[in-house]
Amino acid sequence: MTSSVTDPDLLSGFPFPFPEDTYRYSTNVEPARTVVATAAGGWGGAVVDIDSEYRHELATREAVLAADPTRHAVLGHMVQASWDAMFTLMRELADTYPQSMSLTEQHDGSWVWCNDLLGIRAHFVYGDESSLGCEPLRYIGSQVQEDIALLDQRAGSLYVDAGLITFAADWSFGFDVGMSFLEIHGPVPRVRADGVITRAHEFLMRLQPHEPYRRTNWTLTIGRRLDVSTELYPQWGPDRDTICTVDDDDFARLVHLRVEVQHLIRLPDSGAVMFLIRTYMLPLSALAQVESWRMRAAQVFAELPADMAEYKGIIKYRDRAAQWLRDHGSAAAADHSEGQS
Repeated sequence: MTSSVTDPDLLSGFPFPFPEDTYRYSTNVEPARTVVATAAGGWGGAVVDIDSEYRHELATREAVLAADPTRHAVLGHMVQASWDAMFTLMRELADTYPQSMSLTEQHDGSWVWCNDLLGIRAHFVYGDESSLGCEPLRYIGSQVQEDIALLDQRAGSLYVDAGLITFAADWSFGFDVGMSFLEIHGPVPRVRADGVITRAHEFLMRLQPHEPYRRTNWTLTIGRRLDVSTELYPQWGPDRDTICTVDDDDFARLVHLRVEVQHLIRLPDSGAVMFLIRTYMLPLSALAQVESWRMRAAQVFAELPADMAEYKGIIKYRDRAAQWLRDHGSAAAADHSEGQS
């Protein structure tokens, strides 16, 4: 189990995912680039988000890829989509962070990419991998905190045929690559009976270029561990049992509300659909500093149906999480107020 001190921007920019006191699966999509005001600050103004964890998370990604190269795959027919994704992300970064990122076309049709945060300056020709130095999805994946999945649309369905996924929440990109969107989501409880997965698939098929959308998803994670893929279950799975034995202070420090902000983008040149999956984590001890979040999260955890809690892997400790939040509001809020004075 691991944990860390929560930097102020990680609290103020946290995408708290519960608009109501109950939670059920839904498509819950909305237009991107719209700021969502929260009780702690706000989030959502950009498609690609950089925060104080930038260098740490990129270093973590490099370590994951070094240990398991299957987290990055591009099937042969997805090469154009990979370039399209890289170029789209470069433009997003340059537009959002012009003080430190730029993408400039040269007179000969080549491009210069600058990322001053990482000391990168690259001169490349679009479509020429040798000029870039590596596969384009791998190149840009080393400069964004988001995981990236690329879906090919053919024969009336979507297939996950490329991606760079190092921060999966209890799933395996290496196993899923090449599968259809509907197949991948088959194990999720309720989504077929409620029609959620079908509506989501139809929505994605209708996406248009230059009209990005987003949605959120959530679970709980023990420790500040980004990579909770199924490949590493022997490392993190036992934490779900041992967390029940720790004292209250350690419980609140280690149990994190884990939120994914998923951006859905139709790439303009290839026509592929790009999923960006940005993971945010906040320990219960920090969550309780925001009174409205504390109360609502406690309600959601306590009311969540058992089959959904089982699928999310939180069935063993969600009741304790709900109870801890109910019991620790005033003390956490007082500590937060003292820290701000």
